[in-house]
Formats: sequence, C-alpha cells, structure tokens
Amino acid sequence: MSASAKENIKPSHVRYLILFMLFIVTTVNYADRATLSIAGTSMKAELGLDPVMMGYIFSAFSWAYVLAQLPGGWLLDRFGSKKIYALSIFLWSFFTLLQGGVTWFGTAAAVVLLFLLRFMVGLAEAPSFPANGRIVASWFPTAERGTASAIFNSAQYFAAVLFTPLMGWITHVYGWHHVFTVMGAFGILLTFIWIRIIHSPKDHPMINHAELQHIEQGGGLVDMDQAKPKAAAGTDAGKAKWGYIKQLLSNRMLLGVYIGQYCINTITYFFLTWFPVYLVQERGMSILKAGFVASIPAVCGFIGGVVGGLISDRLIKRGNSVTMSRKIPIVGGMLLSTTMILCNYVDAQWMVVGIMAVAFFGKGVGALGWAVVADTAPKEIVGLSGGLFNTFGNIAGITTPIVIGYILKETGSFSGALIFVGANALVTVISYLVIVKEIKRVELKPL
Repeated sequence: MSASAKENIKPSHVRYLILFMLFIVTTVNYADRATLSIAGTSMKAELGLDPVMMGYIFSAFSWAYVLAQLPGGWLLDRFGSKKIYALSIFLWSFFTLLQGGVTWFGTAAAVVLLFLLRFMVGLAEAPSFPANGRIVASWFPTAERGTASAIFNSAQYFAAVLFTPLMGWITHVYGWHHVFTVMGAFGILLTFIWIRIIHSPKDHPMINHAELQHIEQGGGLVDMDQAKPKAAAGTDAGKAKWGYIKQLLSNRMLLGVYIGQYCINTITYFFLTWFPVYLVQERGMSILKAGFVASIPAVCGFIGGVVGGLISDRLIKRGNSVTMSRKIPIVGGMLLSTTMILCNYVDAQWMVVGIMAVAFFGKGVGALGWAVVADTAPKEIVGLSGGLFNTFGNIAGITTPIVIGYILKETGSFSGALIFVGANALVTVISYLVIVKEIKRVELKPL
C-alpha cells in the first residue's frame, strides 16, 4: 500500500491544533479584559475613583464590544476568519499596552484616556468570539462541536487561573501599570503565531483528505471562507445584511438563546470586573491573596466548561436530539450557579471560596451558547449570526458593572449584587425551558 493511501485511511488531527490556538487566543482575550479588575484596587486609590466611576470604566470595553459585533461579524463573512482575527489580536493587544501609560497625564486626563483605551480594546476584540464560532463550525462536525465550543469558551476560566495570580503578583511587586505592558506585548507576539498556524480546512497544508472528509460528512462547513456571496459589498450587501438580521430577530428559538446568553454573561462579567474587588473590599483579602484566590473558582469553571461540552456531545453520540443534548447541561449548570447567593449567609473565607467554586463550575457546565450558535446559524451568515448573538450577550458587560456599582454605592455591600447575578442564572433556565423550543439550524428566506 502506498504512503499516500495510508495517509488517506488514517485521518490527520489538524482540527485539534486549530482548537488549541483558539484556546490560547481566547485565554489572552479574557486576560486582557480582566487586567482592569486586578489593577482596579490600586488604580482606584491612585486616581481617586468612586464605585460608580469604576463601574463606568469597567463598562467602557463592553460599550464598544457590543456596538462592533454586527460590523465584526459582517467583516468575518466578507474577508474570512484568519485575516480579521489576526488584525483583531494585534489591535486589542496594542491598546492594552497603551493603558500602562495613562498616569503620565493628570488625573482627569488619565481617567478619560483609560475609558477611551478600554473602549478601543472592546472595538478590536469584537470579532473574536464570532470568529471562534465560525472556525468551530468550519473545522468540527456536529457531534464534536459541543466539546470544541466548551473548550474555547472555558479559556475564560483558564485565563483567570493562569493570569490572575500573575497579574496580582505584577501589581504587588511592580505596580498596576506593568500589568498592561506585559499583557499587550504578549498579545502582539501571539498575532504572528496565529497567522502562521490558522487556515481554513481546505487550505491548511497539514490536513489530509481523510480528516477533511470526516469534518465535511459530519456537518462541518469546510468551504465557508471559499464561498463568498456575490453581493458581498455595496448597497445590495447592506440591504441583505439587515434583511437577514430581521429574520434572526423574528425567530423565537434564537431570541430565547440571546436572552440566555445575556444572563450567562452577567455571571461572566461579575467575575471579570467586580469579583476581585469583592474579595478585597467585602472579604478583607490583600490584592495578592485575592489574585490567587480568584483562580480557584476559575479552575472549577474551566473544569465545568469541559465537562459540559463532553456531556452534551456524549448525549448526541448516544442518539439523543441536539435539543436535549444542549439543554440538559445548560439548565443543570445554571441552576448550580444560583448557589452563589449563599455567600451572603456565611462569614468564613474558605466557605465563600467553596461556594463560588461550585457556582462557577455550574456556570462552566451551562456555558454552551457558542455550540448552540454553531448548531443554529444559517450557513450563509455564520459570522453575522454569531455577532448578533454576541451583541445580546455582551450588553451584560455594559449593565453588570454599572448596576453593581450603583448597588454598592447605595447599600455599601455586595449582598444585593450577588442576588442580582444569581437571579440572572435563573432567568437563563426559564429562557431555555420556556422560550427555546427545538434547537435546529435556521434556514434563511430569500430576500
């Protein structure tokens, strides 16, 4: 038997390399979002910020991130995932690096610059998760997407495990400014690695025919970036884009998914913004200790994310419907997340950490929204569909830090904040059980 024949019998596993890159890039993505939460306590003291001002600065990222979701999704569908994502990584890292220099200016100017730079990071990061969704839909068959999506999505917890202690140590030893310098420089280096490794399935030099066939026969959209709509630019494309958006917004299943993602991201953004402050301010930890302690729930969230994806894909492989296979871990995980409210009734630090670990494990199990996007997005507009999904989800990045900021200002306590976050987990359960019916791919109507 010839060497080429053997190669065709045994599939390559390039899709796992692609998934590894998605995991690494998403880890850095979330670490850059979390820089402000680690630097926040020292920055708050140096710049004289009150909780409401901190809430607005925390939210600056998400204002831009939400506004740029649909344009980012359209750019991905127009120019492909590789180019747009590479530009995204470079720009968000560059603007992260610049945040380290804001104190060269006066206090008022530093606050304004910090808000603007966080805003620019949000703009630059906007295509990242829709691109993750596109790449998973392109590189993985349906029965593997739950695990693949859970793995890249669980990078948000790995970012906390790896980078939160590191950033806490940098802040403690060298000052908060250097957190931004280190993270920005690392991201810029990562851009060039991305360009070398990432290709679409049909263009990747390392893939063989057997793996490509496995992906394509299993429902992978392997020619996504090869098949461009004829009306990809100009007025007709603009009309088509808004026509497609109207169809997505009128779909009951998708609206339920969007509501669920908003509520899930409320938990995410509490963790990314106020959680380290909660440990320092409410639980009396040092910033160095808080950096390490915050990584414990993150480890559990990471494990939960992988477990949720494995459970979902295992259910599909056993012949269960996609609907049941996605909903079981989502509903179960979100119910577990509501346990964070119990932190209001305990005093011991170890109990607080334990309860938060359980809550974030549940959040990880239930965070399968991107697998649902890969299952439901119309084949013609996977990027745009993911952008709309991420728009709804990341409105929580605007509302969560601001709402919690006002709760803290009015009550002086995090008790109301934990109830607010836990209630959102419950709304996710209701949304998936009541609003979302069958989970299936949406077929676009001709425009």
